[in-house]
Amino acid sequence: MDPVTASDYYGFESLLTEDERAFLKNTREFLDSEVRPIVNDAWEAAEFPHHLVPRFAEAGLVGLAYPPAGHAPVSRLLSGFVGMEISRVDPSMSTFLGVHNGLAMGSIAELGSDEQRERWLPAMADLSTIGAFGLTEPHGGSDVARGLETTARRDGDEWVLDGAKRWIGNGTFADLVVIFAKDVEDEQVKAIVVEKGTPGFSATKIEGKFALRTVQNADIVLDGCRVPEANRLQRCASFRDVNRVLKATRGGVAWNAVGAQRGAYEAALAYAGEREQFGRPIAGFQMIQDLLARMLGNVTASMAMAVRVAQLQDAGECRDDQAALAKSFCTSRARETVAWARELMGGNGILLENDAIRFFADVEALYSYEGTREINTLVVGRAITGVGAFV
Repeated sequence: MDPVTASDYYGFESLLTEDERAFLKNTREFLDSEVRPIVNDAWEAAEFPHHLVPRFAEAGLVGLAYPPAGHAPVSRLLSGFVGMEISRVDPSMSTFLGVHNGLAMGSIAELGSDEQRERWLPAMADLSTIGAFGLTEPHGGSDVARGLETTARRDGDEWVLDGAKRWIGNGTFADLVVIFAKDVEDEQVKAIVVEKGTPGFSATKIEGKFALRTVQNADIVLDGCRVPEANRLQRCASFRDVNRVLKATRGGVAWNAVGAQRGAYEAALAYAGEREQFGRPIAGFQMIQDLLARMLGNVTASMAMAVRVAQLQDAGECRDDQAALAKSFCTSRARETVAWARELMGGNGILLENDAIRFFADVEALYSYEGTREINTLVVGRAITGVGAFV
């Protein structure tokens, strides 16, 4: 059984159209030929492979949901499958594109004016301009909706930004960062695009990170950073507006978790067929088959949930709590799956050359970002009980 069939056990890919399946096949071939060979070296060095940036654009993997004028967006189902395929090879690369495609482009598309979308999105769609998303802060993670410390003060035709952001993916090299700050006048959240080279803006790479090592996360400092009013996204007036962006991207994280599980499962299955102990491949051992079956169950259940969320998004019917449940469930199951893959390989499971340990580490980041498991379960809990349990 080939790896794709082995890990898409119920044939979810058949839900795509013929043209969509052809696009996904081309994506898979691009990833296998150009991304897979450099993944482990880039991860170990914690360096971003900038030479791949134009190739991602040429492969048509940028701006799928927010294409240039005259082009229709692809379905959420297809974009989910594409994100899954990238994560199946390297969750770091799927995170890089998720930040750019989903969070940065999504913020401008959802919260910007027509002029702002025309100003920034075309260059972002071909990756000649790279975006980042500045929400999380040093003292604010799960409570950032109420505890935002970065401030924005209107001064004539400019906004003055002061504060700090942390864990900003792509932040060290992004051409623009969407910064979310509390307006000192009305205490509501505003979204302001800060472009590279703006005085008062600095970004420093976070070192010592052992998940998604290829992703360049930054600490950002805003010190009297002046940005023109023309850079304030016109349709962001509260955190409720920000949440429109997050609802869409939480579904994307669920797909990334599916991809990481599929990559780890496929690596474990291949290893089991090659590794011999006691004179035969370990694939013939009952305990190994039990691990593989449990992993496949997690992959399949997670994929079913991600597929259904994408279908609801395509129908315009996906609720916040449905996206939150998918993110929480799929990343939780991913932690189990990648741990079992590492377990199946024994001591060899901690070697990068066998891939499992990279997925094992990377899933820890997927599990935490875009809402921890606990926060997402509270979103779901509020929906199903009618009672909010947030502090």
